[in-house]
Formats: sequence, C-alpha cells, structure tokens
Amino acid sequence: MDVGPRLLLHRRTVLAAMFGGAAASLLGCGSSSAPRPPPGPIPEGVYIPDVKPGEDVFGYVQRLKGAFDETLYKQVLGAANAFKEGDALVGVAAADEASRDNARRLLESTRLADLESHPVRQDQLHALLLETEDRVAAAGVADWTLGRLKQFLLESDEAAIHAITPGLGSDVIACVVKLMSDEELIAVGRKVFNPLPGSKLGARGYLGARIQPNSPTDNVDDIRWQVFDGWAYAVGDVVLGCNPVSSSPASVAAIEAALLELLVTFGLQDVLPHCVLAHIDVQAEVEQQHPGTTGIWFQSIAGNDTANATFGISVEQMLGYAAGRTGKYGLYFETGQGADFTNGHGHGYDMVLHESRKYGFARAMTQSVARAQERAGRTAAPWVHLNDVAGFIGPEVFRTREQLVRCCLEDIVMGKLHGLTIGLDVCSTLHMDVSLDDLDWCLDRIMPANPAYLMGLPTKNDPMLGYLTTGFQDHVRLREKFGYKVEDQMWAFFQRLGVIDAQGRPTEHFGDPVWVYLQYLRAKGDTRAEADIRAEASQQLAEIRARGVPIARSHGANPWDLEPSLDAELRRVYADAKTSLWTELSQAFIAAVPDGVRLVTKSKDRKEYILHPETGEQLDSASLDALRSLRTRHGGRYDVQLLVSDGLNALAIMDDGQLRPYLDRLRAELVKAGYNPAPEHLLLTSGRVRAGYRVGEALFGGLGDPKKHRALVHIIGERPGTGHHTFSAYITAPTAGVWSQPGTVDHNITRVVSGVALTAYAPALAAPETVRLLQQLTA
Repeated sequence: MDVGPRLLLHRRTVLAAMFGGAAASLLGCGSSSAPRPPPGPIPEGVYIPDVKPGEDVFGYVQRLKGAFDETLYKQVLGAANAFKEGDALVGVAAADEASRDNARRLLESTRLADLESHPVRQDQLHALLLETEDRVAAAGVADWTLGRLKQFLLESDEAAIHAITPGLGSDVIACVVKLMSDEELIAVGRKVFNPLPGSKLGARGYLGARIQPNSPTDNVDDIRWQVFDGWAYAVGDVVLGCNPVSSSPASVAAIEAALLELLVTFGLQDVLPHCVLAHIDVQAEVEQQHPGTTGIWFQSIAGNDTANATFGISVEQMLGYAAGRTGKYGLYFETGQGADFTNGHGHGYDMVLHESRKYGFARAMTQSVARAQERAGRTAAPWVHLNDVAGFIGPEVFRTREQLVRCCLEDIVMGKLHGLTIGLDVCSTLHMDVSLDDLDWCLDRIMPANPAYLMGLPTKNDPMLGYLTTGFQDHVRLREKFGYKVEDQMWAFFQRLGVIDAQGRPTEHFGDPVWVYLQYLRAKGDTRAEADIRAEASQQLAEIRARGVPIARSHGANPWDLEPSLDAELRRVYADAKTSLWTELSQAFIAAVPDGVRLVTKSKDRKEYILHPETGEQLDSASLDALRSLRTRHGGRYDVQLLVSDGLNALAIMDDGQLRPYLDRLRAELVKAGYNPAPEHLLLTSGRVRAGYRVGEALFGGLGDPKKHRALVHIIGERPGTGHHTFSAYITAPTAGVWSQPGTVDHNITRVVSGVALTAYAPALAAPETVRLLQQLTA
C-alpha cells in the first residue's frame, strides 16, 4: 500500500469517481432494429432484453448499431459482470439479471481473436501487453470462443492450462472470468499455481503472509515489534512490507535499515525480503544513497496510462526500473478493483477489465526483470509478485461481503492465468457494509481458491491506515481449517525460534513476542539476564501500545483466538471508528474557528457523502460565489490558503488540542519561511480531498503572474479505525497557470502529511513538516 506523498492516494484518500451515477441505457436506441422497451420504466443500467442464438458481442453490436460501436461494446462487456457499485457508477452494470445472462451468452459465443482485435483501450500499456503475449500460444487458441476457453479451464489439468495461458491477452482473461460462477472460479484457482522460484510461496497447499508492520509515526520500535509479534505466531514468510507515513528518503531509509537489520540478525536476508512501500522513485533514491539496504521494490500500478500517471509512473519508467532489478528480489505490485475509475480514469469500461490489464502489466514487468537478470548472469528466475487490495477504496466500488468474495475470486483466477504469484488483502473500510465478523465469513469462502498469501497484522485493524484486514490469528485459523502450510524455509526458522515444535504444534512460546525479542538480542550477542531483557521488553510494549499500536500476546481458548482483552479493545476501536465516520462538525465548533469562511459541497447529507463520494468533490454554487468574493478581496496578496474539512473523521478536527495548535504553528512556520498566508480559514463541510483542488482553482486560477506558485493546504479528518482521531494535510502548490486549467491539479502533484493527532504525529511537529514539503513544491 503506497501511502507516500505521491500516492497515499491509491488507498483511502482517492475515494471518488468523476461520474455522477449510472444512467439508464437501452442499448440500440435510435436504431431501426433496436429492441422495444418493456412496459413501464426502463431498468437503470445496461438493458439487453434479448439476443439471437449463437450471436456474439460483435454481431449484436452490428445488429443494433449498423457498425462497430465502442461505447456499446464496453457496455456489453461490463453487463456480463456480477454486480458491483463501481460498474454502475461507470455506467456499464447490467440493468437486471436477464440482461446479465444475455451479455454472458454473447460473450460465450465470441472468438478470442475478435476480442484481441478490439481492445477496450489503446495506449502504451496496451502496446506493452501485446508485446509480452506469446504469439505461438495465442495462435493456437485464436479461433476458440470464450465458452470453449471456459470449459477448457474447468476440465483441463494444470499443465495443459499453463501451456496456453502465455497466449491469453488480459482482455480475454477478464472476459472468461465474467462467465464463471464463484464455484467455478474456485475450481480453477485451486488447480493453477505460480510459486516464486526456489520457494513454496504461491505453491499448492501453501498460504503465506506479508507482515504489515505499520506505525502511525514511522516509529521503528513499533515496526520492529510487530515483526516479532508475527513471528511469534509463525506468521510472515513472503515479505516484511511497511507502509510509511512519510515518504521522505530519510524516513524511508530508516525503516529499510531497521527491517534489513532484523533479517540479517536472524540470517534470513536470502530467505525473506523487506520492503518500504513508498513510491518507487523514493526507493530508488534510498538505494542510491544507501546501496544494498533496500529489498524488493514496490509500486502501485493501474490499468491504463492516464491512471498510472496519477500514480506518478509510466510504462517507460517502470521498464527502466525493471531493467535494473538484477538481484533475487525483483518487484512487488499492488492493485485493486476500482482504483482506476475512482481516480477519474475509468474510460468507460468495467473494473474487471481494468484489473486484468494491471495483471498484464505485472506479467510484462516479470518478463523484463527476468531478461535483466539473464543479462546479469543469474540463472534463477526473479521474485515478482502482486497483492490485490480488494475492498480498500469503499462502498462506491462495492458494498457487501458477497461482492468482496466475488472480487477476490475473480482476481485470484485472473492473476494465476497471467502466470503471477498473487496474494490478497481481503479488507474492508469502515464505511463498507462488511464488519469484523464478516471478514471471517469472506475468508472461509475465498481460501479454497488458494491465493499465495494474505496480509498479517497483530489484529484485524491497521493502526496507521485505519482499515480492516487479516490478523496473525486469522492465519493460524486458516492453516488449521484448510491444512495450508507456511513456506518450508520459514517454517524451519519458526521451529528453530521455538514457537512451534518439530511436529508443527504451538509451544509454550507461541504467541509471545517477548520470547522472539529475547532470541533477537541473544543473536546480537546480548548476554544480560533474561529477567532484565523481559523487563525492558515490557517497558517497550507499554510505550508502543500507548502510541495506539496493538501488539498481540498469547491467545484465547484456541491458538487462533485473539486474546480476550485485546479482542475487546479491537471492538471498542471499531465502534469508535463508526462514530467518527458518521459524526458531523458541530455548530459550536464551526462558530469557534477564527476568521472562518463556510463552504459546503454538493453532498446533501452525510449518507450521500459516504456512499457517493463524487458529491463531496464538488462545491455548491453559494460556496463558489463566496470564493469569488474572497478572491476579489484578497487581490492576489496571499500565496497560501488554509482549508479545513471534516473528511471521514470530523472528530479528528474537533478534538481539543488538535487543530488549533497545528494551525498556530503552521502559520508561524509559513511566515518564517517567507510565505504570506491568507488570514481566513476556509471551513468545508462534507469535503473530500479533491474538493480542495476545486477551491484552489476558484481562488488561484489565472491570478496574476501565471508562473507564480499558489498553495493550498487542505487539512482533512481521515482514517477512522486507527484508534486515533487523525487528520492529514494535503499540500498542493502549482503555478497560477496550472490552477487555471480545470481538472489538471490532482493527487500526482500533491504531497501529504498524515496521521496527525495528539496520540500519533503531534500537531506541533507536523506543521514544520508541512512547510518543508511546501518548500519542495515551490522550489
């Protein structure tokens, strides 16, 4: 999860589409051969009332439109999907089950070669996907229909499937998945595997874990102890992958060094990689400054060029990085259905197609890394793997636990058919209709498809990102229920560590991170008495928990049960998160903001704001008028404007001692650095991050010298569920000329200071960091 200044942005803050909602679509309206609408209102969505026997997608489009029609083509492809809210927002979800069935009938009769010759998007990524498909394998199945391909995947063994998959294009893989039921997806997923070279990671019968040791303050003790905690439960064999709060090279370097030191101390540096999930440019900079300290390199990727640009990457750039990955550990990618359209780059086609193209991108990068390693004389294939973050964005993508299961099963199969080692982050945000207990229900229905790995945290709740995912105890339960194993070399390490015995059963030290800490210090040559080390450990654990980072210890009645008091704390935090999410700014607070100027978005109430994020990205007409009036009064005198929004956590803004100390220190630091901030505080109700860009356009667009930087600092409540009430500051400072181009300013040119709270990143400390990032942007 890349949450650095460039891309916090894929996960959690980039939450809104540029679509107002799905319009009713009667396909073929205006054509003499168009079907008659049913009596009464036309169903909302893509309506396909009938198809002819044996008709394929292209025959249907030709019959209704008289020629190929790209919009209709994308609508039919989208209508074949199981329903998800995200497809409805793009306008490609089926209007009803009959329309969905008819779309699938059309797909079943469609030839693979015809799909390949009609890509849903032609760009540099598509050209790369074509280059990396096996032409010989593709020719062997070109005349197959999708229906035949589906049957082949269900009836053939793994070797036969592996023989054809290099020739399957990403659009083809996406479309065949649409034809399968959940049970059929499981049947394919459980027989196709792509383990990482020289390991059992991603092999049949194995379930790995990425330990995700996130800290609200990038505190290396928080991070280190979460690794100890995971290992105490015999969890953590794929990667130690930390999401940084700050993506400054210095901060990233410190975490990289801490993770590497753990691996070296235990002699695991050639068994298990580490990773700090900053933008890949930052990781490259850290490696240049501190050679040999970075592990596997991470990047979030998207399914088209424009969405990748939002992530601050391009095909050419990624190929360049791949060419330099000549060690054992290559690249690590994260994706997720819905990330493209919520960034405003849906391009009229559905989420499954977007996701599949990301996997094609990862397949191409795997080949590029392999070529680089071959040139370097390495005989072993590289480690390149992908983590599908299913459920992170929110209810505008999908809302229910059933949809989360469907998404995960689709993505497992698409990843495996692309030849990838694919893991899952089976997760939920607090504003989805998926609870703590629902996640267990989802895992039980997804795990038969045998993904390569899951996330691993001390509890289901991430203390920095504020979302729900899989805890260490979930891994213990799933291993027991499904018989899955841990990668062999790491299992042997856990036995040497003493947390499991020779038969794989928990020992007296199972679930005790203090024991792991003791072994760590002993490996470093510490000969102090065990009692002294345990006392030191207890003090460190108390400090870590005081910072809001849970550390699991022991277990409940079963080894896979969370210790009861920690389970109670987890549920308390969950309840507080729900309260934070639905709380609105009080009138008393609004009145107390000094020099406040009230603004509101187009969200008519909190429910619409939560479920339809795009309404929170646009200002209402009265607010735009207020900004025009303010702009006139200012007369171009000020170069920084402060904006405060409730976001997803109004309590983070209203809690005593949080906002005011930050604002006071920020103003002082701005003046000290030579900036001239406007005296007013803009106060936005029901505001999303992108609403700030609209504010900046209204205030600064075309103002004075077009080359002069004008900055907006958007302070917004975020991340309910961390156990803290945290806000973030989004810093955007392009020139007036850029502000004058509507829609140009976006996340890719924004920096962020996140996790600000009295119990996390202290407001008085966060303010100087805000100014430091602003200075980088205006240099």
